[in-house]
Amino acid sequence: MAAAEAERLCLTDLPGELLELILCCDVLGAADIGRVACTCRRLREACQPRGKVWRERFRLRWPSLLKYYSHTDSVSWLEEYKARHNAGLEAQRIVSSFSKRFFSEHVPCDGFSDIETLGCPSHFFEDELMCILNMEGSLFFPGAVLIDQYCNPLSDICLKSVQAQVDEITDKVRKVLRTKNPRHPSVASKAGEILIPEVELQRQVLDAMNCVLYEQLKYKGNELDYYNSLNSYIHQVLIRRTGIPISLSVLYLTIARQLGVKLEPVNFPSHFLLRWCQGKEGSTDIFDYTYIDAFGKGKQLTVKECEYLIGHHVTEEFYGVVTSKEVLQRMVGNLLNLGKRESTDQSYQLLRDSLDLYLAMYPDNVQHLMLQARLYFHLGIWPEKVLDILQHIQALDPSQHGAVGYLVQHTLEHIERRKEEVGPEVKHRSDEKHKEVCFSIGLIMKHKRYGYNCVIYGWDPACMMGHEWIRNMNVHSLPHGPHQPFYNVLVEDGSCRYAAQENLEHNSEPREIPHPDIGRYFSEFTGTHYLANTELEIRYPEDLELTCTTVQKIYSSGKERMTAASQGWKQTGV
Repeated sequence: MAAAEAERLCLTDLPGELLELILCCDVLGAADIGRVACTCRRLREACQPRGKVWRERFRLRWPSLLKYYSHTDSVSWLEEYKARHNAGLEAQRIVSSFSKRFFSEHVPCDGFSDIETLGCPSHFFEDELMCILNMEGSLFFPGAVLIDQYCNPLSDICLKSVQAQVDEITDKVRKVLRTKNPRHPSVASKAGEILIPEVELQRQVLDAMNCVLYEQLKYKGNELDYYNSLNSYIHQVLIRRTGIPISLSVLYLTIARQLGVKLEPVNFPSHFLLRWCQGKEGSTDIFDYTYIDAFGKGKQLTVKECEYLIGHHVTEEFYGVVTSKEVLQRMVGNLLNLGKRESTDQSYQLLRDSLDLYLAMYPDNVQHLMLQARLYFHLGIWPEKVLDILQHIQALDPSQHGAVGYLVQHTLEHIERRKEEVGPEVKHRSDEKHKEVCFSIGLIMKHKRYGYNCVIYGWDPACMMGHEWIRNMNVHSLPHGPHQPFYNVLVEDGSCRYAAQENLEHNSEPREIPHPDIGRYFSEFTGTHYLANTELEIRYPEDLELTCTTVQKIYSSGKERMTAASQGWKQTGV
């Protein structure tokens, strides 16, 4: 009888505490809990939004966020879960659009204004960024591309296109493998889904990789220009076929894994390496591994040869495998050091970008927080942000009160001075220094090279970006280089760009530009051009007259030609 009753016992018959314990199991996902809650009243009550089940689901998914909640708070954990999930999706969208972002000022202050419109706590977005940067497993490559995107917002970089270039190299390796061993398991297009256990077959893959990368494609370590920041960007490594040890290692490791060979990153001092297991998988014996120097054309090294490489003995800990986060930290650290060395870029853009990334991974690093505060203070930007950073530093390390107090005092003075400033810079076209500026605010333009449609919302008599940006964008290759007017434009794809005068031309078929910031600068679209709002008109008081004159000249002559052509067609009977 008891056995029969036990057979009829179902989930809803269990005591509440036991039921909660089952529903809090980490094998269940949020979707599972949602489906369970729809089955009956008893389970719906067990999965109530403010209950333990959804709180545990939130904790398991985003453990670092619980510090923002008090035990006394009455929280709808279901709604918080939804908000954090949506913030994550939006954060990923923003990150993927970095290559299309544009910071219009010489020292940008609102590059991430769209984060403010997320409609959720800012720490949700910060948590998602850290999740992206702290990726584990075989996700070194996406992390490296993310760093590339962040530091090069005007370059057309996306993971899909960069991965496609790596896939092309992988296919070339497969062709070489096929000629050497037609039955090799890596010849199959999806071989990377399964790791190859046999060391000899792995060796054949690595030999084919070295043949393609270093003999056919001529990849090499950049010994002549080692400290060029381009060596650290994956998309530039693929274009220029040169890099530093860590960037070439990330590329080498990625290709190897796509071909079924597991290589592991080694944070070797002064020279990043990869290791290849020759013994039992997971061995802690450093002599069970062969070490690969991707900077040195894939040369395979012993432990002793690794020490010869850097010229001194190191302890065993430096031969151990490191995580994705540690790899990305070293990549960002390299850029950080380059940013400190860079003396030509007065906006310190590389240093600022690398500091942002480093502090996203290590938000409580007092040394780098202080560097960021001093840098912003030196540049005279984001004084409110400087105060927030200093407050955080004081909470982390009270011994910094002297330096913190000094910066707080002078930052507050800066804020007061800024309040007393008369207003934005006014640009008069009649000024002699502006005589080369041909186009005006509100005109609908077309880019001669890329073909995009845009509207002008600002201009400079010459390029006002830093030397790093000018070099990265290859501005010096233009006939007139940086010494020509440049225009801030809103582009139809939603991006903002900084375009040289020689690359722009009037759009013969003007149309509205579907950009989210149109209302920030303009009050109306007339059918041929945009009318500046009051704020923009104050900055460019003489542009409206030129815009109207230009529009009348261009489009009236166009209408006359069309009318003449129409009459000609009627006369010929066409």
